[in-house]
Amino acid sequence: MTRWRAPAKRSSPYITAAGYRRLEEELDAIWKRRREVVKHLAAAAAEGDRSENAEYIYRKKELAEIDRRIRYLQRRMPELNVICEVADGHDRVFFGASVEVEDGDGDRSTYRIVGSDETDGARGWISVDSPVAKALLKRSVDDEVTVTTKTGAHTYVIIGIHYLDPTADLLEP
Repeated sequence: MTRWRAPAKRSSPYITAAGYRRLEEELDAIWKRRREVVKHLAAAAAEGDRSENAEYIYRKKELAEIDRRIRYLQRRMPELNVICEVADGHDRVFFGASVEVEDGDGDRSTYRIVGSDETDGARGWISVDSPVAKALLKRSVDDEVTVTTKTGAHTYVIIGIHYLDPTADLLEP
């Protein structure tokens, strides 16, 4: 058995302005955190035998995780395209739209189509690369959409499309 895995498919390079701002804030915060971890690591290393020093081992692992995230953000952020504009036609689904859908049982859900770096299932933010988003793109109100996932086919009817004001998007938490 080998440990080799095929490379993951590259996600779309789109992000909202607020999402990009959050990545910048995360990168600044993680650099500050890294400085503190390095101080603690140096103090733990000065205590002597490193093979039995739990603090030293913990800080080395923590530093490796921080460095991994920094490398990812430094590679990813320059290739991102920040989408600041609202789509011309508010009657069709495009990047940044909040789409309200209803399934066959009458259950309603709202999805906001965002970049893969800012997805949040709890808030209903889905990646533009997800099967649901791909099925919704370029559709209009009252269109019926069938989404095929690993769990089977699901049919939705689009009952509303909303776009946030780009300046409001910048103020979003």
